[in-house]
Amino acid sequence: MSFRARLTLFFVLIVVVPMIALGVVVARIVSDSQHAKATAQNRASAAAALNTFHRLTQDGAHAARALAQDSPSATTNRTALAAFAVQRGLARIRVVQAGRTLADVGDRQAIAPGAVRVASADGGAPIMIEAAVLTARRFARTVSTHTVRAILTQDGRLLASTLPRPTTSTARLPADGTVNLAGVDYAVATFTAPGFDGRHTTVAILTDTSATSAAATRGQRIALALLVLFLLLAFAGALTISRQLHGQLARFLAAAKRIGGGDFSTAVPIAGRDEFAQLGDEFNKMSRELERRMRELDQERGRLRESIQRVGATFAANLDRTTLLEIGTQTIVDAVQADCGRAAVDAGDGALLEATRVGDLAGAERAIAAAEAHARAAHLDPRDDARPLAASATVDDVAALAAPIPRGIVSLARRGRPFTADEQELVASLVRQTGISLENVELHEQVQRQAVTDKLTGLSNRGRFQEVIAAEAAAARRFDQPLALLMLDVDNFKRVNDTYGHQQGDLVLREIATVLADCSREVDEPARYGGEELAVALQQTDLVGAEAIAERVRTAVEALELPRIDGHGTLRVTVSCGVAASSDGDPVALVAAADAALYTAKRTGKNRTVRADAPVATGGAG
Repeated sequence: MSFRARLTLFFVLIVVVPMIALGVVVARIVSDSQHAKATAQNRASAAAALNTFHRLTQDGAHAARALAQDSPSATTNRTALAAFAVQRGLARIRVVQAGRTLADVGDRQAIAPGAVRVASADGGAPIMIEAAVLTARRFARTVSTHTVRAILTQDGRLLASTLPRPTTSTARLPADGTVNLAGVDYAVATFTAPGFDGRHTTVAILTDTSATSAAATRGQRIALALLVLFLLLAFAGALTISRQLHGQLARFLAAAKRIGGGDFSTAVPIAGRDEFAQLGDEFNKMSRELERRMRELDQERGRLRESIQRVGATFAANLDRTTLLEIGTQTIVDAVQADCGRAAVDAGDGALLEATRVGDLAGAERAIAAAEAHARAAHLDPRDDARPLAASATVDDVAALAAPIPRGIVSLARRGRPFTADEQELVASLVRQTGISLENVELHEQVQRQAVTDKLTGLSNRGRFQEVIAAEAAAARRFDQPLALLMLDVDNFKRVNDTYGHQQGDLVLREIATVLADCSREVDEPARYGGEELAVALQQTDLVGAEAIAERVRTAVEALELPRIDGHGTLRVTVSCGVAASSDGDPVALVAAADAALYTAKRTGKNRTVRADAPVATGGAG
């Protein structure tokens, strides 16, 4: 998408769409405001009508009470009731006793009756007197104005209406809302009140909303006109600015292309003193600075190659395998300005397991995998100087190199630019240095293992055992945790050597050492204490736990069927175990207690586990 298209899209999204949305919102607000105004006016009219209805009901009640007090004998005399109604200006009077009408005078369309209950003169049921002041037609005219109309019905029957074209029913009138009658929109509010004979009178107040609708339409038209005017002005301004920006950017684009091609001699033309002129001046300064930096980079590249060669030479002195892989991979990636790289080691089943990563490999995985496959298929050897060391591959404009290291491979990749022959040679040199360093690490680790390992059994030797039990004792004292020791001795081992030979004895020791290692936990370190005697320090283990482990070892050894060296059948052996636990972490006392328990096991019949009578406590640290 071009800049002009993006600018147009920006104008539409930032100006046009919000203004249209604003126009819609304003029109809606104007309409809702006028509608709310009409609704409020109608509800106010309905409230006034309801108040009038209640007042008329109270007036009727006062008249009924006056009739009961001033002329109690007239309550059953129609002539007297009619005279009282005329005197008081009442529309209707009705007298009821026990559901039976005693007298009823006046207009049957009277509404809003007020009632009082009086005692009967003959001691019978009480008498109910109902009196109404107005008829439905007079009430409708009372609450109506030039914009407000009233409709009164009773049980679906029309009593009165002030509409220009009266309707015969209010069944289709909403209780609260709007309705169109005879082409006129009205806001409607209704209420219901009790009337004569237990019937209910429904009063509907309708307010003509034509004036408010016209006002809303005028407001919407004004808002629309203002919106169109603003959009026209905004479009004209945006078009002018777009042309100016496009011209300025075209000049900057041409200058940027020249610089991208390596031409730093042509400057961007500058006109005026605005921000674009300042940008052009800074652009020209940047061009001159880039030209100077390119000359310096050519000089620094040569110095960098020499520095990287020296860094690679220092790998041989590094004995930390993990750190060596991290530094080696990072140095190789930096040396050829690759985007990413990784070092992977052989997982043992032919698969590669990533050991360290530099940068983000996203998008480069396929190229790296292809280069690694080529390197492994070619059987490249980091120790063979006569063969090419690195294999290359290119996938989807991503170039990759892979070179082997002892028991692994180093690979790197970058986008858009293949690796040159000089870069491949540099990578080969650094990979060789890394391989030499890894071999030194292997030798160092092998020497370390030999220094602490018993050659016959593969367990830790006595020197290592002394270091372990001293460290575990110190930890037990520091964290106030129990420490136990298991010592075992092969029963009748001298007889095995004398009868079957020392090779058979060596086989017995190796098999028992394997059982001890299998029965020990991962945190434990079993050792050959001396001769046919083995031991293991059990951290965070009390005497009961140590005895359980010893019994597991003893029964496992007892179940062994060891092949005889001479091929004549099998051989069975047993072990005696002694266990002790320390409460204060004294390694000397702990060894002495476990050794004494072992001696007791040997002396009392062998092939058994004996534990020290009580946890070792010497009162001091060993």
